[in-house]
Amino acid sequence: MNKIYPMNQKEYKKLLQIASENVAFGIYAVEKKGYAELRNDKCKSITQLKELTRQFKSQGYKVLANR
Repeated sequence: MNKIYPMNQKEYKKLLQIASENVAFGIYAVEKKGYAELRNDKCKSITQLKELTRQFKSQGYKVLANR
């Protein structure tokens, strides 16, 4: 189900806002230069969230998450 949708920054920011509202505690997006991926990684603890965040950051991503 990997699908790529090209969009401009304005559309992306609106989509990020919606994603942020739908993931109460977890990672809702990761970004890299010229690439962004919306996610729905819900975490059960702050430890789990930190561990998942570290994994993405070690791969060079900027992580967008709600705590």
